[in-house]
Amino acid sequence: MTVHHIVPPYLLEHLERTADDPNLRARYRLSLQHDAVLRSRPAALGQGSVQLEGTVQSEGDDPGARRVVHDAENGTTLPGPVVRREGDPAVADATVNQAYDGTGATWTMFKECFGRDSVDGAGLPLSSTVHFDHGYANAFWDGAQMVFGDGDGEIFGDFTRSIDVTGHELTHGVTQYTAGLVYEGQSGALNESLSDVFGSLAKQHHLGQTAAEADWLIGAELFRPGVAGVALRSMKAPGTAYDDPRLGSDPQPAHMSSYRETTEDNGGVHLNSGIPNHAFYLVATALGGNAYEAPGQIWYTTLTSGNLTPSTTFEAFATATHATAETLFGPSSPEATAVQTAWQSVGVLPTAPPEPPSPESVELMRAANTSLPLNAPPAAPAAPAPETAAGGGEGN
Repeated sequence: MTVHHIVPPYLLEHLERTADDPNLRARYRLSLQHDAVLRSRPAALGQGSVQLEGTVQSEGDDPGARRVVHDAENGTTLPGPVVRREGDPAVADATVNQAYDGTGATWTMFKECFGRDSVDGAGLPLSSTVHFDHGYANAFWDGAQMVFGDGDGEIFGDFTRSIDVTGHELTHGVTQYTAGLVYEGQSGALNESLSDVFGSLAKQHHLGQTAAEADWLIGAELFRPGVAGVALRSMKAPGTAYDDPRLGSDPQPAHMSSYRETTEDNGGVHLNSGIPNHAFYLVATALGGNAYEAPGQIWYTTLTSGNLTPSTTFEAFATATHATAETLFGPSSPEATAVQTAWQSVGVLPTAPPEPPSPESVELMRAANTSLPLNAPPAAPAAPAPETAAGGGEGN
């Protein structure tokens, strides 16, 4: 199980190179070091004291979210002291309350839209730790819990502010307990994309937004004032989320023609996720209404079907979502058509081959090629010239 971070390493590396303030460079370097250590050690598997403390549910209890928020107190020991449990009133620390609310909004979306009880489908308590380290510019899911940094204060603010970020990281848990997509190459990019999809749906569901009303941004609340960017990623227009001298330009592709082959970022998992992200956006906006209804149901059913392999490719996932749409809504349904068209639009599925010509069109083509008038029989042959009478002529 891999630890999943919302901010890709290439972005933090760029910030470390471009920051003028040596203190900021040190913060980015430390964030990268923490991330590297976390990625290299075995992740938790959702079975420890982190999520059990203060959240034990007795048999017969009413089902519901079971949240517990811890405070690392700017240290790196996890999970830290408990500062708020399920049902407790809000506390003075806004960061604690935002973590509590974000995990609750994500749990509610999965429960109300897809009937799923927590990330494991069986009521796993949702544990979060806030105030991780000093100026930590990231948030992550470690296999058992969410961990939030406070941001560096220059580029990034508090990572608990974005519901879609919380939803993104918790969806890594859903994928962990279902398809188990390997976090590398195309399967890793699908892993990232699914987290963006359901992170965005958690925000849309919480705000009561339709597909047309949603911003389709991931991490829109993260950037500090003065940053030339709107979010970490845009599902509507991958590659346009930011363009800032300190951050660089958003490198996400939106089409397979621009797919990035790289050995960095686990084979481009945060980069190439823009392609399936855009496909989902196209499906949702083509169908209209609430994206967490038909489009979300198609993606969720595909993820949890048991038919995906850990190394599923873009094409295999696209084919699976189209088959799911046909099963749920019918082969000729608008839903199935929207899914097929979206994957074709981003270059993952080939466009349909042209239909064979009809016999009538074949005859028309033959007529055109032989310069014959259309819908008219061939002209009759010319009459022969009259013959001269035998032996005719004077002097014979």
